[in-house]
Amino acid sequence: KRKAPRRRDDCAILHFDLDCFYAQCVEYHQPALKALPLGIKQKSILATCNYEARRRGVKKLMLIADAKKLCPELVIVEGEDLTPFRNVSKKLYALLRAYSWNGKIERLGLDEMFLDVTDMVAYNLGLLNRNAVHESFFCLSRTDPEKGFAYDASSFAGCVHGDGEAQVATGTTAAHESGRDSALYMRLLLASHLARYLRLKIEEEGFTSACGISTNKLLAKLAGNKHKPRNQTTLLALREDDVFSFMDEHRLRKVPGIGSKITRVLEAHVLGHEPTDHDVHTMECVLTVGEVRNHPTISPPVLEKLFGGPGSEKGLGAKVWGLLHGVDDAEVKPARDVPTQISIEDTYRGLNEPAEIHREMLLLTASLLRRMHIDLNNSNNNTQNSSHDLSSSSSSSSSRKWTAYPKTIRLTTRPKTTAAEGKPYNWARASRSGPIPGFVFSSAMTSGQIVERLVSETLLPMFYKLNPKPERRGWNIGLINVCVANMTGIDGGGVASGRDIATMFRRQEEVL
Repeated sequence: KRKAPRRRDDCAILHFDLDCFYAQCVEYHQPALKALPLGIKQKSILATCNYEARRRGVKKLMLIADAKKLCPELVIVEGEDLTPFRNVSKKLYALLRAYSWNGKIERLGLDEMFLDVTDMVAYNLGLLNRNAVHESFFCLSRTDPEKGFAYDASSFAGCVHGDGEAQVATGTTAAHESGRDSALYMRLLLASHLARYLRLKIEEEGFTSACGISTNKLLAKLAGNKHKPRNQTTLLALREDDVFSFMDEHRLRKVPGIGSKITRVLEAHVLGHEPTDHDVHTMECVLTVGEVRNHPTISPPVLEKLFGGPGSEKGLGAKVWGLLHGVDDAEVKPARDVPTQISIEDTYRGLNEPAEIHREMLLLTASLLRRMHIDLNNSNNNTQNSSHDLSSSSSSSSSRKWTAYPKTIRLTTRPKTTAAEGKPYNWARASRSGPIPGFVFSSAMTSGQIVERLVSETLLPMFYKLNPKPERRGWNIGLINVCVANMTGIDGGGVASGRDIATMFRRQEEVL
C-alpha cells in the first residue's frame, strides 16, 4: 500500500522564471532604477521588489508603510496597470515558442514558462560524437544543419543538484565516464546547454531569468528555485532515492499542486491537531515533504479517505501521493494563440453601497474589454499597440478582425475578511456565469456604450443574484472578478466566410 508510484524519466523539461518580473519591466524602461531599491505597488501592498530592495530586508507582499519604514529610500512605482507586464510576457513567450519543435510551451502566470525540449534533446543526442564531446554542436533545426550553437558536452551548463553533484562540479573523469553510459544523464546534460542558450537569448531582450532542468514540470520548477537570480539548476537524480531526498527537504506548501487546504489537512493528520492560527494566517508550513511522506500512517488509501467526500476531486489522494514522491504526469500544454480565458479582478477594503459596486464594475469591465481587444484581435496582437481608449466616442471595432470569441461571461465575488476572523482566503467565494451578449462584439456601439450596457444588463443582475441586499449592513465585498471563457476560434485567422465576429453577432441579433 505504501509502494512508491512509478515516475517517468524520459522527458526533458525546462522551467523559466523571470527574475523579479514586474521590477525588471520597470527597470527596462528606466535603467537608472536598477541600482536603487525598487518596489512595485498594488493597492497598499508591495507586489514585488528588486533584489537591491531585498538585500535591505524588504520582501514582496509587505505593506507599503512597513516597507518604507524598513527602507526609507525605497522607490515605489505604481503597478496597478498590468498591460506593460503582459506585453513583455507575450514577447518573451513568443521568443521561446520560436525555438520549440513540438510546440509544447506553457505559460504560468506572466513570469513563468515551461518548455518541453524532449524531441530537440533526443535529436541532438543522436548526432553527438562521443569521441569529440568537447567540440559538440547543438542543432536548432532539423532542416538547417548550420543553425545552432557550439557547446562542450563533457560537462553540464550551470549548477547541478543531486546525485554526483560534487563529482560533476569538480569535473572528474570517472563521473563523466559513468554518466555518459546513462541516457538520463546525457539527456539532462544536453538540456542544460539548451537552457543556457535560451536564457542568454532572453537576456538579449533585456531580461534575466532562472531556469530549472529536469524530467517533469514539478521537479523542473523546484530545481529552478535552488539558484536565483540569473542562474540555472539541473536536477541530476539518477536514482529514485535521489528524487525522494530532493523532495523531502521542501516544505509542503512549496510543492506545486499542494495548496493551503491540502497542507492543512495533511498537517492536521500527521500532527494530530490543526495548525495554529499563526500558521494559518501567515501561510507558514510546519511540516516538510519528508515528514509527511515517511509518516507510517500515510498511504494512497489513507490520502483518498482524507481528501474524499462529496464534490471532491476524484483521485486526489493518488495525485498527492505522487507529488510527495516527485511524480508529475502533467504534460507541458501545447502553445496557444488564444488564451483559454481572460479575467480581470481587484480586491477592496469592503464595498457596501450600490454606487460603489457599479463604479468598480465599470472599471473592471472596461479593462476586460481592452484585454479582449488586445488578446483576441489579430490586428492588435502585438506588443507595440497596447492601449485602447474605451471612452472614445467612436468605435474602432469595424476595423478589427477577431481571432476568437468567448461564449461565456462569469462574475465572481467574495466578502472582505481579516486575519483575525480565522477564515481562509477564498471563504464564501461564489460565481455565476451566463452567455456573453452579442452586442459585446458590435461595431455599431462605442466601447464605452458596450461597457455600460454589459454592466447594467448582465453583470449587475448576476451580482444581485450572488449577493442579495443585506437588511442592515452593506455587502462588504472584498473581491470582484469578471471573466470571459469558453473560447471559440475562427478559421482563417479571424475571418469566417469573409465575415468578422461583429457581423456574425449582428446577424444573430437580427434573427433573434
